[in-house]
Amino acid sequence: MRRRLVISYLLLMVLVLVALGTPLAATLTTWETDRVRADRLADATRFASLAGPALRGGAPGPLDNELGSYDELYGIGAAVLDRDRRIVVASASWQPAPGTRAALDVALSGQQSSGPDSVWPWVKGPIVVAVPINDGGEVLGAVVTATPTDGVRRTVATWWLLLAVIGMLAVLACVLTAFGLAGWVLRPVTELDAVTHEIAEGDRGARVQHRLGPPELRRLATSFNHMADVVSDVMDRQRAFVAHASHQLRNPLTALRLRVEELGPSLTDPQGRAEHRLALEETDRLALLLDALLTLARAERRENQRVTVDATAAAASRVAAWEPLARHRSITLRLAADPTRVYARTVPTAIDQALDALIDNAVKFSEAGGEVTVTVAARDGGTALEVRDTGPGMTRSQLGQATERFWRAPEVQNVDGAGLGLTIAAVLVDASDGRLTMHPNHPRGLVAALWFPTEPSASAEPAPSAPVVA
Repeated sequence: MRRRLVISYLLLMVLVLVALGTPLAATLTTWETDRVRADRLADATRFASLAGPALRGGAPGPLDNELGSYDELYGIGAAVLDRDRRIVVASASWQPAPGTRAALDVALSGQQSSGPDSVWPWVKGPIVVAVPINDGGEVLGAVVTATPTDGVRRTVATWWLLLAVIGMLAVLACVLTAFGLAGWVLRPVTELDAVTHEIAEGDRGARVQHRLGPPELRRLATSFNHMADVVSDVMDRQRAFVAHASHQLRNPLTALRLRVEELGPSLTDPQGRAEHRLALEETDRLALLLDALLTLARAERRENQRVTVDATAAAASRVAAWEPLARHRSITLRLAADPTRVYARTVPTAIDQALDALIDNAVKFSEAGGEVTVTVAARDGGTALEVRDTGPGMTRSQLGQATERFWRAPEVQNVDGAGLGLTIAAVLVDASDGRLTMHPNHPRGLVAALWFPTEPSASAEPAPSAPVVA
């Protein structure tokens, strides 16, 4: 954008310089030519006043010495011709030049002649001046001079070179001014773009300076900041509502479950007891959903504070926590980690909660006899954790929807869960500047991979991992 603005300013400046410089160069050329022509006409007129007696008497007299001295001093050839075009007196360097015949015709008709009108740097012909010699109104002959144009062309070229230098300096000044002006105009746009990316990356406190650039962009910056404030406030209100609603619903839900439990002893009909059991399961499922919503709201409201976590220890802790459930379901759960410990820079509990969600899904959807492997390793300049299972896996379209809130695959709608585990994991991983990717395992199953940046300073004190179950 800045380059296009500078090019447009520069193009406009060049057009203005060409529009002004071309007529000025032509005017200077004509002025210098007219000055030399006026001098030559004055000299030729003086010679014509001396040549009248010479033509009447038939003797050159002092005119021969005048023309010779003039030629020797200025290097300009001159000649006096009668009306029959015969040379009466001529200097040593006199040579008829192109245009001499036409100038002589005009002079013999009683008028002065000089040409060309302008001497351009590439024109090498002389300046020919012809003045008639009059005697009582009768034209006796003419004085003709041929002035070399080397000096005139050098002067004109010097003028043109000076104009070119001034134009180059003006262009340079225009470029510098254009860069400054473009920077002044585009600085708010550049900052607006940067702040937009910062907000998109999760920094909802980023704002644009509204005192930069022209008034129109200042108003745009003010409007953008107001919009960011409104959107941030709406998001805070929405998350606060979810958190408050989840929290407030826990008490009536707990009371409802107690009341349903108290109904159990009074039910003697087998069908009634089955319905009673289903009601208790639904209340447990609703409690799990409220807990997941509360956890998600807290994760999204976190201000992205980073801590250094021992990823190996966190993975070992989560494998140990889920191993009893995996053993109960006849599933092998094991940890494969590097001998050396690896650390990650994440928001608090990000690794714990992400592994809880991934291991929970792997154990939940794997069949008896399946295997779930958790690996930890340093990779790609960070820390990589993978959860591999031998379950049914997911299709390509399902992988794209897996982290959406409350999404569940059609074939597992009746399996316990709120559909928020992967969503919470994705939020925490994103807040840690990490990555959550999933792809099919071979020959069957799913691979869920986590990647977190490492601690930039190896001397940082690692924070203990908190076992939080999503």
